[in-house]
Amino acid sequence: MTTTVGTTIRENPGLAAALEAIMDESDDGEETVEWKDIKDRDAIDSGQWGRLIQTDALVERENGFAIADPDAVAEALESDATAGSSSADLDESSGSSWRTADKVAGLVSLTLMTGYYFSPIRNVVGGAVDVVFQPLNDVLPFYAVILSLALITGLFTSLLQAKMVDQSKVKGIQQKMQDLNEREKAAKERGDDDALDKIQEEKMDAIGDQGEMMKENFRPMAWIMLLTIPAFLWMYWMIRDGHLDAAVEGGMILPFVGETGWREGVAGPMPAWIVWYFLCSMGFSQLIRKPLDLNATPT
Repeated sequence: MTTTVGTTIRENPGLAAALEAIMDESDDGEETVEWKDIKDRDAIDSGQWGRLIQTDALVERENGFAIADPDAVAEALESDATAGSSSADLDESSGSSWRTADKVAGLVSLTLMTGYYFSPIRNVVGGAVDVVFQPLNDVLPFYAVILSLALITGLFTSLLQAKMVDQSKVKGIQQKMQDLNEREKAAKERGDDDALDKIQEEKMDAIGDQGEMMKENFRPMAWIMLLTIPAFLWMYWMIRDGHLDAAVEGGMILPFVGETGWREGVAGPMPAWIVWYFLCSMGFSQLIRKPLDLNATPT
């Protein structure tokens, strides 16, 4: 158990302070605790609580949750590796907040978005991006250029999410919700009304956790849009503003659709070029996200 706790803390530095808070609340592991008893402590959030349950550092007892091996936890907290993890927790806690650079990126992205409606902005952005992609456009068919663009934006998006989103926190929140649902189902089967009331209280507290998870996932969007919006504006500028060569302006053979023009609607009002980009982007994103463990589901 000592090795397990130590490994868990090394992989998730923020859990050190969380375990300290639980040890303090539970009288060094002698008593059980519930989420409502500890949720107001600054050292622990719901994602960390769920992560401790997921890793079996916390186990469910009749009257709440207990630390599985208090001696092992105390030993791990006293180790040199754990000594630096509490300060790392502060970095993680502030990591999900929007910094000035994030706000600037979001503001620039919103400004670029007006290029869909104002041709002067679209012309400037389209012309600037074309300097980069025109050499590629000279040697590849346009559908392959869009495919390449989808690969670049998909890779950029996935790497940003891997760097900026605390996947441990997100998965911890999801794991907590999954555990609550399983406990609720078991309580219903045995007709335990007291347990159901307790679980409902925990679910009400968990509503805020969903907002925390959305906050974790939303922050990278400012930077993602900073790349994807110019990419879309360039495709719009090429296709809708007449900068494609006459030889490729006709379109392509789209899967399940057949030969179609770039401007023709193939999914309701969505033109072929947008549908083709999204198909490529979703395919590449799934391939990239799996090795980066960005599925955001508990295992």
